[in-house]
Amino acid sequence: MIAEKLIFAISLTAIAMVFLIFLFVGREALPIFAGNISSAANQESQPIPVAEMDRLSPEQLRSYLNLTQTEFKEMDRETLQALMEVRVDAAKEDSTDRDALVNTVAWRYLIRPYQWTDYDKPVYVWQPVSKIHKYNIIPLVVGSLKTTLVALLFAVPVSLGAAIYVSQLARPTVKEWIKPAVEMLSAVPSVVLGAFAAIVLASALQSLFGLQYRLNAGLAGLALGISSIPIIFSIAEDALTSVPRSFTQGALALGASRWSAAWQIVVPAAIPGLFAAVVLGFGRCIGETMVVLIASGNAAALSASLLEPTRTITATIAAELGETVVGGHHYRMLFVLGTLLFVVTFLTNVVGDVVMHRLKNRLEGRS
Repeated sequence: MIAEKLIFAISLTAIAMVFLIFLFVGREALPIFAGNISSAANQESQPIPVAEMDRLSPEQLRSYLNLTQTEFKEMDRETLQALMEVRVDAAKEDSTDRDALVNTVAWRYLIRPYQWTDYDKPVYVWQPVSKIHKYNIIPLVVGSLKTTLVALLFAVPVSLGAAIYVSQLARPTVKEWIKPAVEMLSAVPSVVLGAFAAIVLASALQSLFGLQYRLNAGLAGLALGISSIPIIFSIAEDALTSVPRSFTQGALALGASRWSAAWQIVVPAAIPGLFAAVVLGFGRCIGETMVVLIASGNAAALSASLLEPTRTITATIAAELGETVVGGHHYRMLFVLGTLLFVVTFLTNVVGDVVMHRLKNRLEGRS
């Protein structure tokens, strides 16, 4: 009874922690979803002339300059005056730039192209550290989908083929070696896989194919595929092994070969489990961070080519969150990306669960 209660408490704690994470991310992103925050210059307070510096209390001056208590105490009068002059000069420059009046965190600018100053056509741009902050998320979404697609195209055939061979065709002595070896890949840290891809695999591919960019979406996708092989293989192998042996024995008794029995009898019976393996592999790829951060090239450019650098949602969050001002629009935008990632993963799991149950019901003759 004590063990049962303890397990229940641990499970409940894990569920509560996941819920609190969702709640925290959603709370930080809510101002942008609700339209309660703006990056437009005309929404900000007017700059205070340097001559009026003495009229401000120390706390008002510190708040105006966005300084911490420690930073404010360490600065002398001349430094504070210089910071105020920078604010005044920046406001003068913004007044002559039409883009400074654009609320770049509005959804119209997050998902649709816009023709910025010095651009000859509307473009999708993610430039959060530029003078005019640009937060279009389409390049990041496309980058995530490109790397994930390459990863699945590489990992799914390899993983499912290995699972079929190990569970149905391999001799017991061979299976004892192959299965632990493949599953051991999951013990390799993702940062090691990313470094291997960026140093070894990138150089090899560039030498073979003469690629212009060493780090690109295709390379990141291959590295992601390697990282997702263990989870797809393990779940697929379990699904194939769980098919009753009487199915295979009956097919063999009727004269079928081992390959025919595996391909025409066992695989169709294990379709729900195989589909679940692919769905979990998709979740593993779309949510991976370190591999794409190291191997993708980290260029937030919108391109359909797999041989050009790209940037994913997860890499953007990892690279930029530590450099943002807490509560600022850049900070909020990164949590919006995190929320979108949560939504995509959740919907993928829901759709996968529905499809899996329909396949299972059809195989059992209940549909």
